Amino acid sequence: MNPVRALILGFIQGATEFVPVSSSGHLVLVPWLLRWPEPGLAFDTTVHWGTLVAVVAVFWRDLWRLALAWLRSLRSRSLNDVEARVAWWIILGTVPGVVLGLTLKDPLERLFSAPVTVAVLLLVTAAILTFSERLGRRTRDLDDMSWVDALLIGVGQAVAIMPGISRSGATIASGLLRGLRREMAARFSFLLSIPIILGAGLPQLLELCQTGDLAAQLSALILGFFAAVLSGYLCIRFLLSFLQRHKLYVFAAYCAVVGIFCLGVALVR
Repeated sequence: MNPVRALILGFIQGATEFVPVSSSGHLVLVPWLLRWPEPGLAFDTTVHWGTLVAVVAVFWRDLWRLALAWLRSLRSRSLNDVEARVAWWIILGTVPGVVLGLTLKDPLERLFSAPVTVAVLLLVTAAILTFSERLGRRTRDLDDMSWVDALLIGVGQAVAIMPGISRSGATIASGLLRGLRREMAARFSFLLSIPIILGAGLPQLLELCQTGDLAAQLSALILGFFAAVLSGYLCIRFLLSFLQRHKLYVFAAYCAVVGIFCLGVALVR
């Protein structure tokens, strides 16, 4: 992969991982639209870990407090601490994605070579965002969350393993439908992304080391990684501020336009 493509795709991954428009969908559709070769396992792994670094950089203080509270809850066997509960809810919310990813691994991987299906799923993301804004009460904070809320948001994350269904969109929408305020739903969504990105990246990293494909792509991987870190960091900051005053309709409209455009391109081709 040449450096320019690496920068573009790395930037796209970082920007769209947290903005609710589907990063995996964009990494399928952008190369398809531009007739570029598929980025490949090495690049996909690297830019996803770039977004992991970005979210940890934004939330490292929260993560430290959550980790300490979780350890204290193990010793006290109590969930009275709000931060301990949130830590446990993150663990619980990760379970559906792990189960679905392991049981449907091959069918899900085939979707990454199906741009028309991805375009249709972007339309599904647009519908999810629209309905969550219309139906969500948006009155609750993270300290009001229950294990049921965490599990249902985790189901949203599991469904978003399909490229075209936005992970952040599905989890934020699930939070809204459970009554969370937008910024609280987004915060939990970002924290929930950490174990799933880490868990998905580790097997890919092992496979990458076994194939020995690292050295040949090193410059492109470095560029893609840092582009994903920078754009991911900026987009998390942007979205947390944006959702305090604005609704998700703009992202729903974007997904609908891109999905319809890509379906039109597919028909022409």
